[in-house]
Amino acid sequence: MPASKTKSKNGAAKLDALLKAHNLTQQEYEWIKQKLGREPNITELGIFSVMWSEHCAYCSSRPLLKLLPTTGTKILVKAGEENAGVVDLGNGLAVAFKVESHNHPSADEPHAGAATGVGGIIRDIFTMGARPIALLNSLRFGSLDAPRVRFLLNGVVRGIADYGNCMGIPTVAGEVAFDPCYTENPLVNVMCIGIVKPSQLAKARSKGVGNPVMYVGSRTGRDGMGGASFASREITVASNEDRPAVQLGDPFTEKCLLEATLEALATGDVVGIQDMGAAGLTCSTSETASRGGCGVDFDVAKVPQRETKMTPYEILLSESQERMLLIVKAGKEERVRQIFAKWDLQATVIGKVTDDGLMRVREQGKVVAEIPVKALTDEAPVYQRPVEMPPTLRELQTLDLKHVPEPRDYNDVLVRLLASPTIADKGWIYHQYDHMVRTNTAALPGRADAAVLRLKGTRRCLATAIDGNGTYTLLDPYLGGQLAVAEAARNVACTGAVPLAVTNCLNFGNPQDPHVMWQFKRAVEGIASACRALHTPVTGGNVSFYNESPQGAVDPTPVIGMIGLIEDSSSLVTTAFKADGDAILLLGETKDELGATEYLKVIHDLKRGRPPLIDLEREAAVQRVVISAARQGWLHSAHDGSEGGLAVAMAESCLADPDRMFGARITEEAVYPARLRRTRRLDTQLFGESASRIIVSCAPSAVTRLTALAQRSGVPCTRLGTVGGKRCAIGSWIDLPLAVLSEAWRTSIPQAMETR
Repeated sequence: MPASKTKSKNGAAKLDALLKAHNLTQQEYEWIKQKLGREPNITELGIFSVMWSEHCAYCSSRPLLKLLPTTGTKILVKAGEENAGVVDLGNGLAVAFKVESHNHPSADEPHAGAATGVGGIIRDIFTMGARPIALLNSLRFGSLDAPRVRFLLNGVVRGIADYGNCMGIPTVAGEVAFDPCYTENPLVNVMCIGIVKPSQLAKARSKGVGNPVMYVGSRTGRDGMGGASFASREITVASNEDRPAVQLGDPFTEKCLLEATLEALATGDVVGIQDMGAAGLTCSTSETASRGGCGVDFDVAKVPQRETKMTPYEILLSESQERMLLIVKAGKEERVRQIFAKWDLQATVIGKVTDDGLMRVREQGKVVAEIPVKALTDEAPVYQRPVEMPPTLRELQTLDLKHVPEPRDYNDVLVRLLASPTIADKGWIYHQYDHMVRTNTAALPGRADAAVLRLKGTRRCLATAIDGNGTYTLLDPYLGGQLAVAEAARNVACTGAVPLAVTNCLNFGNPQDPHVMWQFKRAVEGIASACRALHTPVTGGNVSFYNESPQGAVDPTPVIGMIGLIEDSSSLVTTAFKADGDAILLLGETKDELGATEYLKVIHDLKRGRPPLIDLEREAAVQRVVISAARQGWLHSAHDGSEGGLAVAMAESCLADPDRMFGARITEEAVYPARLRRTRRLDTQLFGESASRIIVSCAPSAVTRLTALAQRSGVPCTRLGTVGGKRCAIGSWIDLPLAVLSEAWRTSIPQAMETR
């Protein structure tokens, strides 16, 4: 072979290897050359690789996310405009909130991955000028029978606890589910909520040509290198080699950064601010410049570094934690520097705002990268991915109950369901979190269907919940999206709060797989329809693709974070039954549905069938009845019926308050009317997961008024039975002491985690 051809072949091979290392395609490389009008250097290639990654650019999801409703009378900051969405609460207060994923880092290094996920979402909130007041999380793991799963769960929970507790921000609520599909690829979604005065909102954009650009916070190291690219590819057997892509967090530094940042913002000297999260300095400089319609010129040699001989490439792509970018009014640099110095933090001018629309990177004055900021942001590739329904879906949706035997012992079924980790009490997890710091928590974890936070100085409370169901979405993505929104809103409504808005975290497999993209499209359509019906616009969130391992993709798992408002804290409603003799009623109705249930998974080892159908008008009506009844002071308890069905929800209402457990007796005719016994199975009535159902209790004197309210609203209302005693009894089929149920429910996860 001629030497020239050998050289050409070797050059092509080197380029292919370089592009693969940067997770870029040959076509994307050609686009980069077009944007620059020349070949990129290695630093520029690294910049494009992170900014055009799925994690930063939302290349595959952007067209579909436009389907989500994002406007509303209370929306102050819409989805995608800033670091987090903001909703007006009235009376001079607003709430900033957002959910993000840290799935891949947590699979590789669970403690550090989860901890830095918490740190990142907190920074997203206080960069808005909001003081964080609460954290929530949504977690998914494989079976606790597997030692690695127990290792992952333990590490993730400790990481969340260590960071949140040290920050003095309470972790007040969450949800955890277990399924073998998450064995190698757990999901770690973290949500943060902050309170801000609308007049004090901060913006993530540069403005004012000549204004200085300041780097504040921790020094830059090599940890977190290429994290955005790492999160934009599948987990493989070689993923341990990506450990440098997992950042290391320091919550004590972040606490100082939070206080210093809020103090600096209060001076009015800061005109723009952004967290250095995914893609680090690269993302924060280019995105703030792009939003502001300007350029940025900075020198990486001025960036404080904790390691020697770092290259521009490393400094730009590092995702070291606890760092922020500030655009400051010219002449105010010293005052800002002094504020951060008071908190023992770096605050260094590294560059300035320009008017040429370029991201110009220097090293000791020499230009090492020069890229139009729009090429990195607004002009990043957008892919119209092919979509195709998975060919196995119809088969999975088929459920022939003739081959599913009815239980002989319903007592045993209820105990096994209560002990299944997805349903079991999560006290082992949330007792590791400090949920009372800052003294805003109005309802302890596990005591209400949503977390409830006092808005200090008012009689109002903020309610918040986070929900999702991967099994539902696997078996019908459209319904799965709808049901996730509905359950999150229902849980908030069960406290007496009016649902206001949502944030979402969409966890899916490889978007280049048409089957995954079909699931994503249908789930987004389902979320959009439910949000419109329930008047809860989407304020932002996160898309996490490539949640796959050599064993396959995780179940598609859209997670919905919901906020709601209680006007008077005296109307707060919790889960547990409160008094002997109270009446128990069911709002909504149980249908002939058994597909996609925990009952099928746990008792019959089946993950198939269709999820429960939902009538969104009925869902909204049920929620309005509960909210209205709570305001009237009629309700003593309210609990959503979801995983495990009516029997599990009833048991949970008996057990929710460990200090004052009340039994219940439910009549046969109320649960399984004689008119249905020829056409429906008993297990569908006890363990089916029909949507739009809430179990409430009230004084006997309130039954007539509550029933009339439900009737006027077109909501079925059935009197099920009575609170009292120390047993949970449902007809002649279930009759168990609360002590037995409590033992199964409360000890399942601790025993799995601590005795093996």
